[in-house]
Amino acid sequence: MHWLKILTPLCAASLLTVAAPLAQAQNSADAVLLDMQKAFLKRDRSTLAQLLPQASGHPLEPWAAYWELKSRLETASPDEIQAFLTRYAGTYHEDRMRNDWLLLLGKQRDWATFARVYPQFRMRDDKSVACYAVLVDAMQGRAAPNAGRQVRDLWLAQKEADDGCTLAAGQMYAQKQLSEADVWRRARTATEANRPKAARDAVAIVAPDAADQVAQVFASPAKYLSGQSKSRGRERKELALLALIRMAASDPDAATTQIEGGWGAQLDSEERNWAWAVAGKQAAFKLSPAANSYFGKVRRNEDLSDDLLGWKARAALRAGDWKAVHRAIDAMGPERTDPTWSYWKAKAMLAGRPNAEEKAEARQLLEDTAGSASFYEQLALEEIGQRISVPPAPVPLTAQEKASARANPGLARSLYAIQIGLRSEGVREWNYSTNLHQPGGLGDRELYAAADLACERHVWDRCINTSERTKTFADWNQRFPMPYRDTVLNKSRNIGLDPAYVYGLIRQESRFIMDARSGVGASGLMQVMPATARWTAKKIGLSDFTPGMINDRDTNITIGTAYLKLALDDFDGSMAMAAAGYNAGPGRPRNWRNGPVLDAAIWAENVPFSETRDYVKKVLSNTTNYAALITGQPQSLKSRLGTVGPRPSNEAEPMKDLP
Repeated sequence: MHWLKILTPLCAASLLTVAAPLAQAQNSADAVLLDMQKAFLKRDRSTLAQLLPQASGHPLEPWAAYWELKSRLETASPDEIQAFLTRYAGTYHEDRMRNDWLLLLGKQRDWATFARVYPQFRMRDDKSVACYAVLVDAMQGRAAPNAGRQVRDLWLAQKEADDGCTLAAGQMYAQKQLSEADVWRRARTATEANRPKAARDAVAIVAPDAADQVAQVFASPAKYLSGQSKSRGRERKELALLALIRMAASDPDAATTQIEGGWGAQLDSEERNWAWAVAGKQAAFKLSPAANSYFGKVRRNEDLSDDLLGWKARAALRAGDWKAVHRAIDAMGPERTDPTWSYWKAKAMLAGRPNAEEKAEARQLLEDTAGSASFYEQLALEEIGQRISVPPAPVPLTAQEKASARANPGLARSLYAIQIGLRSEGVREWNYSTNLHQPGGLGDRELYAAADLACERHVWDRCINTSERTKTFADWNQRFPMPYRDTVLNKSRNIGLDPAYVYGLIRQESRFIMDARSGVGASGLMQVMPATARWTAKKIGLSDFTPGMINDRDTNITIGTAYLKLALDDFDGSMAMAAAGYNAGPGRPRNWRNGPVLDAAIWAENVPFSETRDYVKKVLSNTTNYAALITGQPQSLKSRLGTVGPRPSNEAEPMKDLP
């Protein structure tokens, strides 16, 4: 269940934005492509076959041919597929079709053809295909020494069950290249994520006779536990742990009662540590003070996943337990190098009474993390005494560099697709063309030129996305564009709202896509929901407002900025809480503020919803950078954060009806 579908008044377009469902065909040939896309989505093979000849010679013909062949791939002959790959060699469509074919060959267990086709696959972005490839190498006696680890990492990274990695995991386990503990860990993480099929598939590998019990675990974990004897067998204990994980998802306190009431004594230390950590994580979702105490019962942090360790660190931050923060981060694997945890480790090291060596190590961590690209990079920069400033502009593009970007057929097709309303297809081809899946890929100057082309065409999301990938320089005019500058600045300042905050939010909401639509009906630059628009219009005295007006650029900005100002006032000027309210609805941050008074960075890091947590940090980081651009002066993120705590008991909520 996606919580945004329930209550979001103004949605995060970075999560849900889709192309506007308005056909923008400029001619009958464009209309054919739009009709073919609709037929493809409906799996209407006959219409696709009928329309395909009419797409011949169109700039987007590769898309038309791809849709038609993909719709009947299971019955197409190898010669037909190979003919397509040859005809559209070098394009996104060729490599995507090869990806589709490899998945089909894997499911058909046609390993000989798979082995022949796979070396030409350039994207290598499909985990299931990658698992099949490891399996084929093993079958042909070319297994890498770390084949089991490759499969394990791919498998654990997948959310849903799939054929490729499940099959490969089973084979690696049979060959003793994947441990029993690895397989049970997959069952645990799938159970925690409420994915019963993935959990069952994992259990079937190590305990095939017990796989059917997974359904009972998910249906009623309490009933399952009550019907089990407290045996010490690995299978019985692991299934009990899965039941405790499911129970914790809805009632962490009930799960801890089960652990303390007998099951904990039956589990081994690693299993018991995991059980307490899951209870701690679920309590942390509820912002319960018990979360840190549950995590405190974990005797060995190294038994936990990076995800559980992250929640242990968050709960410890909220409790002010800096030693626990430090220990949790030190036990992490790859996640430890993320700027989030580098920053908090340094803060934890400095929170006690550090000696000179510890101070030096913390300082080095902060210096290595410091920058302007993200929330924690900016906080680290301020910790070492600097402010966020606009970096020097790169050397301007030459006419030749610009011409090269314009001559790129993939970029041209992408922009054409976006122009006529095929945004999803255009974005995918743009990403492929700017990644160039071959050694080296595009260099910084080529990415800079591609971003310039997108900016010039006002395709702001591709402009930003591509510009962010340059490593040796940063053009902030590309990364933080300011379309409709006069309108945004005037409307913001007229109501006492920081225009940098508005731009920071728009950049995260819609990436300046004026015709953006969310899955729940939010629209425009500021992703305004119809009901919220009506309420806000009434609140500000916009008497002539009608629902259709929300798609007008100026009206969208008027309504969006007014709502943001009302939300900011409702949350006592807290930019962090107002951003959370804009994304998740005001009711949630009203509840999330209850508890201890916290540094707003700690409060934001403990927001239970990952989407909103990420949203708040990005909006505030964007805001700081936009302020540097607008004012021309160094800026502080910390000054925009402050603290978050309960509303004073004698202070009434300004607007209880704020939607």
